[in-house]
Amino acid sequence: MCTVVIDVEDAASARLLAVRDEDPEREWDGLGPWWPEQYPGVIGIRDRRAGGAWLAVNPAERRLAVLLNRADVRDLPEERAVSRGSLALESVSGRSPVGALPMHGFNLLEVGPDGARVLSWDGVTLRETPVAPGTHMIAHDDLDDAVTPRIQAWLPRFRALAPAAERADWAHDWITLLAESAELAPEDDRAIIRDNRPHGYPTQSLLYATASVTPSGVDVHDHALPSPAHWDHATA
Repeated sequence: MCTVVIDVEDAASARLLAVRDEDPEREWDGLGPWWPEQYPGVIGIRDRRAGGAWLAVNPAERRLAVLLNRADVRDLPEERAVSRGSLALESVSGRSPVGALPMHGFNLLEVGPDGARVLSWDGVTLRETPVAPGTHMIAHDDLDDAVTPRIQAWLPRFRALAPAAERADWAHDWITLLAESAELAPEDDRAIIRDNRPHGYPTQSLLYATASVTPSGVDVHDHALPSPAHWDHATA
């Protein structure tokens, strides 16, 4: 139940804030070149258990991808499910998912030289949603889906900020708003910094990342939270 806020300036430029929710018992590694043989030049945040990535970046090709889970519309037995961890790595290597997939549902946000889009798989259909210029949010449902309480609560606030492209300190402004959102209890369904256990999932917010993809290159930074689902002002 991760969350991404993205501001698209034009087909070649976008800026984003991504919050990762995962089981705290599932170990991970911060941004690094963890796949030098299979994905040379790619950096990302690695899931140690499956070896894949939640967020991946290919600086040379100005590509970035973030993986968010999505509910299945039909059950897929666990023994038949392939890990989704390769999706972001393949995406930034120029290979997006196509066709029917033996995976649980996902939203894959892709940012590249040709623009930004979301590829959504629900276990039956793979859909593409272009991300138009402007500020948007996505979590476990559709892009800008007002059914998602945190999008309904916080998308208007992010949109009320000046466009990211107009401010050199855009990341500071967004992180400040993220800190404000963390004043909600983490189990509140409007929260972005989350504890999903009361909602039936073992995941909690563990880290956030900020990134810009522009014609001049890719700039990305990750920040671990001091403890799962916990924010303090020193985090920023």
